[in-house]
Amino acid sequence: MTINDFSLNRRAVVVGTGVLAAAATLTACGATETGDSAPVAPGPGAPAGALVRVADVPVGGGVIVGDTVVTQPTPGNFVGLSSTCTHAGCKVTTVAKGTINCPCHGSRFELDGAVRGGPATKPLAAEPVRVEGDSIVPA
Repeated sequence: MTINDFSLNRRAVVVGTGVLAAAATLTACGATETGDSAPVAPGPGAPAGALVRVADVPVGGGVIVGDTVVTQPTPGNFVGLSSTCTHAGCKVTTVAKGTINCPCHGSRFELDGAVRGGPATKPLAAEPVRVEGDSIVPA
């Protein structure tokens, strides 16, 4: 066997790289926000526009629902924030270990939206929410 037997042509490398990137993206998009189970959509009888059930927002953590991050920094205190990172406009993808995390450049935010680590310098925008029954709804 020669070294040429192991050569990859440019097309194989580009296609293979694209497949790996797509798989990584799908995996990241399908990942849950807290590392636990995904939030359950509010069921029948939930208020119109309900984002998530109260029971699905962990104390000291949060969930990402569409364009909104819902956190519960302390018991019974719910905060709504934009899921758009203030650094470069990427969507934050996880809430883990007490921070909201952006995958693009590593910005981290407190559960109230304040910047914990840059490069972002501005907090996440507030998206007011309130509790209605057993659901969190936009305020």
